[in-house]
Amino acid sequence: MSETPSLFDIDDDSRPLADRLRPRTLHDVLGQDHVLGADAPIGRMVNAQRLMSMVLWGPPGCGKTTIARLLAEQTSLAFEPLSATFAGVADLRKVFQSARRRREIGQGTLLFIDEIHRFNRAQQDSFLPYVEDGTVILVGATTENPSFELNGALLSRTQVFVLKRLDDVALSTLITRAEALIGHPLPLTDEARQALIAMADGDGRYLLNMIEQVQALPAPVDPAALAAAVQRRAPLYDKAQEGHYNLISALHKSMRASDPDAALYWLARMLDGGEDPLFIARRITRFATEDIGMADPNAVQQALAAWDVYDRLGSPEGELALAQAVIYLATAPKSIGVYRGFNKARAAAKRSGSLMPPAHILNAPTRLMKDLGYGDGYQYDPDTENGFSGANFFPEGLARQTFYEPTDAGYERAISARLHHWAQLRDGDTSGRTPDSESD
Repeated sequence: MSETPSLFDIDDDSRPLADRLRPRTLHDVLGQDHVLGADAPIGRMVNAQRLMSMVLWGPPGCGKTTIARLLAEQTSLAFEPLSATFAGVADLRKVFQSARRRREIGQGTLLFIDEIHRFNRAQQDSFLPYVEDGTVILVGATTENPSFELNGALLSRTQVFVLKRLDDVALSTLITRAEALIGHPLPLTDEARQALIAMADGDGRYLLNMIEQVQALPAPVDPAALAAAVQRRAPLYDKAQEGHYNLISALHKSMRASDPDAALYWLARMLDGGEDPLFIARRITRFATEDIGMADPNAVQQALAAWDVYDRLGSPEGELALAQAVIYLATAPKSIGVYRGFNKARAAAKRSGSLMPPAHILNAPTRLMKDLGYGDGYQYDPDTENGFSGANFFPEGLARQTFYEPTDAGYERAISARLHHWAQLRDGDTSGRTPDSESD
């Protein structure tokens, strides 16, 4: 894009600034050199004048529509835009018919479908023969993960290119271009200029819309005046789609890695994005049992307490309880001994079927059950010399197995010593130290 309008173009200031500053060549597109550069995948296709069907996946305001238009222009293809929000199969048929006629006279067609993830499976299938035989070059744009939203047959016939949110350098360049077009600097202090970039949150189109609101304000505009004049962009976060799962995964893994600062950041991001705090409460309670377990048995109580506090106080007061729990869980010792042990036990239970418990641990409330040997030989462990009988509680036909293997983390160190002591007693070795004499 030129820093100033071309002498041969009439700049109509009644058009939105985002439209007036739309790039004229792929070289002018900001922030996407990893796919558009001369040595990058799309750049090589354009240089060879041979496009392949593709899906552009990226956040709002990163240039997906602009790139599609420029691809058509720079490869001499007819540009046919459709929005999956409004178009149906009838609209697609018309495009395919027009594309066939163009093909007969030697011209190709680029079919651009905005928000392609909104087409259902049947509609997506309708593209396949026309993409496969080259009637159209399909360029789809989506803000959602294609692997979740597009069917496998369509994905196998396209290349997916991931576009990036615009970084601060790209957004700053965009401001400079806007200032050149409007003919004067924005009336912003240096701090307000940085605040404007932060408020855009990587969305170039939103940045230009905000510039239209501030360009005529009386100077100087500081951050406080800027905040009063324009609305901050809502965080890019979809509670039902990939953003939801990405951020809860980031929170979970930050706590697992014992990084309370990163965990607090992801917690704040989720709350700021409008996530249901009770969903977060459920997930951190799961974390307490899955990733901490017996290394700190109090962890699950802390998670439940935070859940209860939030349930009583609501937002924003109750959110502090969630933050406290996140810090506790992130700094607690970690163990997946319970998680692994339970999974092993479930697998063994499925394999072994419906084996009866050994008779000596069955109650015998009737004479018949006593005659059948129920309860015979049962030892009441608290009355034994060591408080441990060492009896076998696995069913007949299933050899004794070890499912729970405690680590040396936190409280599990004491549990490990206790289990080792009991194993010695079970093997007839009474010379070992008692677990109570072991240091925690």
